[in-house]
Amino acid sequence: MKERKRRKRGKKGSEWKRTGIRSSIRTQFSMIFIGLMAGVVILCILLNGLFLPQFYTRAKTNMIKKAYTELLQSENATALDTEALQQELDRLALNYNISVLIIGSDSQLIYSSVQGMHGMDMVQNRLFRYLFDMENGGEKSQLLEQTEKYVLRRSEGPDGGDLEMIGTLNNDASFIMWTPMESIRESARYATRFFMLIGLLGTLLGGVIIWYVTRFVTKPILQLNDISTRMVNLDFDAKYQGRSRNEIGLLGENMNKLSDSLEHSISDLKTANNELRRDIEKKEKLDEMRQEFIGSVSHELKTPLALIQGYAEGLKEGINDDAGSRDFYCDVIMDEASKMNHMVQSLLSLNQLECGDEVINLQRFDILEMIRNYLSSARLLAEQDGVKVLFDAQGVQNVWGDEYKAEEVFTNYFSNAVHYCSETPSGEKYIRVDLTPHDDVLRISVFNTGEKIPEESLDRIWEKFYKVDKARTRTYGGSGVGLSIVKAIQESLDQGYGVINHEDGVEFWYELALK
Repeated sequence: MKERKRRKRGKKGSEWKRTGIRSSIRTQFSMIFIGLMAGVVILCILLNGLFLPQFYTRAKTNMIKKAYTELLQSENATALDTEALQQELDRLALNYNISVLIIGSDSQLIYSSVQGMHGMDMVQNRLFRYLFDMENGGEKSQLLEQTEKYVLRRSEGPDGGDLEMIGTLNNDASFIMWTPMESIRESARYATRFFMLIGLLGTLLGGVIIWYVTRFVTKPILQLNDISTRMVNLDFDAKYQGRSRNEIGLLGENMNKLSDSLEHSISDLKTANNELRRDIEKKEKLDEMRQEFIGSVSHELKTPLALIQGYAEGLKEGINDDAGSRDFYCDVIMDEASKMNHMVQSLLSLNQLECGDEVINLQRFDILEMIRNYLSSARLLAEQDGVKVLFDAQGVQNVWGDEYKAEEVFTNYFSNAVHYCSETPSGEKYIRVDLTPHDDVLRISVFNTGEKIPEESLDRIWEKFYKVDKARTRTYGGSGVGLSIVKAIQESLDQGYGVINHEDGVEFWYELALK
């Protein structure tokens, strides 16, 4: 429980730190409410001090005038000396908290709510003093209202004085009604203290309540703030979970819609950027390939063109007039032109493969029949070089691929094996073709005895125009792009290829799908 409270306090502290306690909406709401409460209390205190005496005096005046009206109504309804009127006067005195004294025209006491002889004598003296001093209304009094029937005044006194109404009734009887005026200053002071106490308690209690109540308002706002912060960091997984239908709820729904829209827009933008980057990389690669192609072709064609030009000039100048020399010169020119034509055809085929313009015709075919047909035509060429060809696979072995390109790969491997095949220390000189299934693919390998490929050249032999032994390649007329064509074909089929050095020779292999 303590750990949970500490985490809660830590979370709240981080929340305050994140939003700023002085500028948070929760704090602003609380301060505004407390300020309004304090302002209302101060205003009530000021209004109480300014207008309470006048309000109190007016209320007392209206009360005694109402009592006088009811007294006249009772007098008209019955005689003054009846018991019914006596009871009505008692009711008025009790209900309105007033004292009443009525004296007949013969100066005889008709009714008095004052008990005791001393009290009645004092009241009678006040009435007689007013009657004999009617014009000036007496000293130390404030005249409030005067009519033909009565005079309403307020007398001053240490205890606040009295509010008096003195006059005559319809039957010429004289009356006096009075009610004590309590000290307004003392009442205002007590009222001010009461307002201050209640206002202080109300402000503090209201501040505490509003602090916790505003949490329900600021919590979704803080959640929206967290969502917007994560959106700034391109994190669109956070969604507003509130269910309220007020302005904050509508804002949360719009934030969710905005998040989805931004996520889709950024996703589309990233996709477009990736496509643009691939297009740029492809363009740069094509430019590099074009420059490399031009440089390589220029380099490779330089030698045969120089030979053709030299022998052609020799024929024109008649360096050797005999027919044998002319035939030799013509054979050299034709041989170099044939090599150039073969190289150009290979380069065009390679360029189509690398640019993706070559159509791949996938079909199911018998790889054994293809190899047997090729070896039957190439075996004589191999035997002329003293190379023995070993291949004893029988039956049918169906694979999936482009039969023409599969044969082209095999042709490149086999022709290289023939030209680079040499005797081992034991005197053997042969080429061995093997077929080995591996899971869902069939590996076709061509092994020839002879020298191993240097380790530093194993990765580079697949590059265009790279030659391990340039003199030997030139001797048999190699263009230097055969293995590059193998690489392009196998990558277009998404199949493997490679080379392995053995103790007595080199093995080249490639794979075709069985399913």
